Amino acid sequence: MRYSIFSLARQALHRHRGWGPAWRDAEPAEAGYDVVIVGGGGHGLATAYYLARVHGLTRVAVIEKGWIGGGNAGRNTTIIRSNYGLPGNEPFYEFSMKLWEGLERELNYNAMVSQRGVLNLYHSDPQRDAYARRGNAMRLHGADAELLDRDGVRAMVPFLDFENARFPVQGGLLQRRGGTARHDAVVWGYARAASALGVDIIQNCELTGFLTDASGAVTGVETTRGPIRAGKVGLAVAGNSSRAVALAGLTLPIESHVLQAFVSEGLKPVIPGVVTFGAGHFYISQSDKGGLVFGGDIDGYNSYAQRGNLPVVEDVCEGGMAVMPMIGRARILRSWGGIADMSMDGSPIIDASPLPGLWLNAGWCYGGFKATPASGYCFAHLLATETPHETATAFRLDRFRTGRLIDEKGVGAQPNLH
Repeated sequence: MRYSIFSLARQALHRHRGWGPAWRDAEPAEAGYDVVIVGGGGHGLATAYYLARVHGLTRVAVIEKGWIGGGNAGRNTTIIRSNYGLPGNEPFYEFSMKLWEGLERELNYNAMVSQRGVLNLYHSDPQRDAYARRGNAMRLHGADAELLDRDGVRAMVPFLDFENARFPVQGGLLQRRGGTARHDAVVWGYARAASALGVDIIQNCELTGFLTDASGAVTGVETTRGPIRAGKVGLAVAGNSSRAVALAGLTLPIESHVLQAFVSEGLKPVIPGVVTFGAGHFYISQSDKGGLVFGGDIDGYNSYAQRGNLPVVEDVCEGGMAVMPMIGRARILRSWGGIADMSMDGSPIIDASPLPGLWLNAGWCYGGFKATPASGYCFAHLLATETPHETATAFRLDRFRTGRLIDEKGVGAQPNLH
């Protein structure tokens, strides 16, 4: 639905009381569904949308234990990029970037996609060479990449500490098409579009177990709102993946860690895009409201709590101060934590589970939000056709047994200083 400027002004004068719901708050259907997606975040809702739009499957439900977007979808730093280096990852994330570029027109919804650029700083000759290799790999798969020297970086972000830093900036790898998107709007856009195509979105409906037949195949889910039968069940529950599959007696090669993020008070525009510190784990951008949004490494222990510890807060702040001391004058407004499901090679899993009828979308490490469109598209393709999408063929569960790992560690999880 489109609104004129006059209707928007009229709603503002009436304190926005006239808006209708953007999606249906559905009840579980007694007849069951062709597919039930567990997880009402960006990945789950995108999967449901593409099942309906691309594959014509409209007997689909998304169940969420709280409210949609209340998990990791609302607890990230909103960065989108496709600057990966390995052939198992780069085609997938470039596919996702292309979907991001057409997403607002696709959904007829303002997801606030802002391609302001992502700049990865390097601080040594070996790191420059590694970035050059990554940039070449990106270009081979159709992505944009520019290797900048120090003068090129200084022209873009003159406020960095080029002279006195412990690890002086030597240059950077720039992807101009990268940037940010509004995480809440992405969830709402997919929810509205999926609901309009007939998908049931069922909130406050927590998974408590799985329905199975005599052969052990999964035939639905047990929930706090009763059993829901389904031809197929897809899990897209981010950091809770291990807990979800444990209800079916399975174990995944992933660990759950807290990933903290922070936002400062609102400031005038100062950070032009996304900047990452190559000598540590620190990344920063500026939101539409003016806050500096930044984060760093995961907490070093396994946890399902959405809060972190002070040593990582200190480490993140040290990284920021090392590369741009000016941010020390900004006051932190709030911090939060998401649960990141870290796979053993830093790359995701989109595959069938060992149990017939149960399908997996997990192990996103640092890459969950940026992968949202392609994750949904590829998971929908797998659920509908039972074959992997061409860009997600490497994301098999058995790669940890066969040795076909995609050992990229999330591109940014480890500094590459030698």
